[in-house]
Amino acid sequence: MEEISPNLFRCKVPLPDNPLKYLNSYIIKSDDRNLIVDTGFNRKECYEAMKKGLQELDIDLNRTDFFITHLHADHFGLVGRLVTDNSHLYFNRPEMELIETWEGFEPMIAFAGKNGFPREDLRAALAAHPGNKFGTEWAPALEALSDGDTIEVGTYAFRCIETPGHTLGHTCLYEPSQKVLISGDHILVDITPNIQCWSDRENPLQNYLKSLDKVSALDINMVLPGHRRLFSDHRRRIDELKQHHRHRLDEVCAILEAGSPKHAYRVASEMSWDIRCSSWDEFPIAQKWFATGEAIAHLNYLQNSGRISRTDVTNTIQYLL
Repeated sequence: MEEISPNLFRCKVPLPDNPLKYLNSYIIKSDDRNLIVDTGFNRKECYEAMKKGLQELDIDLNRTDFFITHLHADHFGLVGRLVTDNSHLYFNRPEMELIETWEGFEPMIAFAGKNGFPREDLRAALAAHPGNKFGTEWAPALEALSDGDTIEVGTYAFRCIETPGHTLGHTCLYEPSQKVLISGDHILVDITPNIQCWSDRENPLQNYLKSLDKVSALDINMVLPGHRRLFSDHRRRIDELKQHHRHRLDEVCAILEAGSPKHAYRVASEMSWDIRCSSWDEFPIAQKWFATGEAIAHLNYLQNSGRISRTDVTNTIQYLL
């Protein structure tokens, strides 16, 4: 347990067999009510780490509320085992609606198939994915917060900053008097947040770049991310992330320039990835899923900005310059 500033603590929640290594759960303690931001997977190792940290701080869960930055299971999964009948569970409205209208993975699998991804391979990968295996066992009652809403806990007043991109409704917490941003997975110091797209109706990369500009305008001394180490100089990191995506967009255009129209799965196979595999065939299916989703996000952005076009041939979406 690490005290970052008075009554604001970080608990490192282990994520076994995961390259992210651990989740940063933030605990704000007060004489009245406490607040926990993000929780970890719904699995034994995460629960034991959270339980130990809460005992160390003498946190009474009956006087504790929760804020979850986004729907991914490494942030949301454990909350169902921690909330009590007296807890408020704050969440963003777009992802509340996703939960309420959830139809399972089949619509995404169908869309992936139209983008060249072998459907049965993806179906098997999703069944084995930690996000599916270690999600919450039940969805507690959620209270929607919107951009600009405030959560007061002790001497802190956190303002909700909607930052869609990594997920549809991702939301950060900003404390202007302390100049602290709890950034979830919006900004990470040595990892590029994964921006995926699995729908024709979305442009997550455009949303993400706008969200980066939105956060860049804030006066921040310290960023408290969802993973890895805390950092300052958020504008430098934002510039690096924007440059990364500019390079990605140029890379996708170069891939399309080299030949005939290609679907997203093929484009992903020709993109450069930081993974210890000598060829696309050696990629684990889950990594192909992430890569193809990111390829679609960049292709969608390029199409919407007029740099490339799209054609549907034999029910397969293909892109060309």
